[in-house]
Amino acid sequence: MAARTRNGSPRLGPSYELALFDREFLLSPSMRGVRLQVECMKADEALRAWGVRSTLVVFGSARAASGGPERHARWYDQARRFGRIASERGGALHPVAGIRDNVIATGGGPGLMEAANRGAHDAGAPSIGFNIRLPREQLPNPYTTPELTFQFHYFAIRKLHLAMRARALVVFPGGFGTLDELFEILTLRQSGRMGAVPVVLVDAAYWRRLVNWDALAEDGMIGPDDLGLLHFAEDAEAAWHLLEIGGVRPRA
Repeated sequence: MAARTRNGSPRLGPSYELALFDREFLLSPSMRGVRLQVECMKADEALRAWGVRSTLVVFGSARAASGGPERHARWYDQARRFGRIASERGGALHPVAGIRDNVIATGGGPGLMEAANRGAHDAGAPSIGFNIRLPREQLPNPYTTPELTFQFHYFAIRKLHLAMRARALVVFPGGFGTLDELFEILTLRQSGRMGAVPVVLVDAAYWRRLVNWDALAEDGMIGPDDLGLLHFAEDAEAAWHLLEIGGVRPRA
């Protein structure tokens, strides 16, 4: 017989609580699949509400600030310029029948991600910040559109949203996180899991010093044609020109 309180009503345990409000249950290992789905759908619903059909994804270091060393400041300036150019010419600024194409999307943090979002903000266009919870908490930069500023727990879901609407990838110099995201997209392209999405690396000297791309082909680690997945640009204008050649333009 169930235990009862002093007034005679049954004494109920956590199992009686509605599952929707049972935090311990929702955070349990058995609910991980549900949490993944909910995290995916929350961002998806917000992006649909804003009519975001496609994005231009910009990666780059969180440590390269506008007031930093000269080279960092130049990268910041060019990322900001690219965010503005792409927003003005790519269609994000002028939705068609409520649909926006080529909206700037970044990891939402500081540095070169901030710069790209800031460029879109300069143009008066919306932009997206896909933030991730980190040991050192990453706060959103102030230039992402508030309704399009997301926080993810799972890297996998964040990467899904970075990739699933991407019309192009523009990568400014960065470290481990930037490399991780770059090679994620390159692998999707190489394996045929992603369409003809142009990948542009800004500052060829940096990228050629960091990775010996030709050696990968020479040693048979990638096919010679795989080198064609990469394009190099020296500044924002050149990066946008490469995207236009790759077919990135406002959709009717």
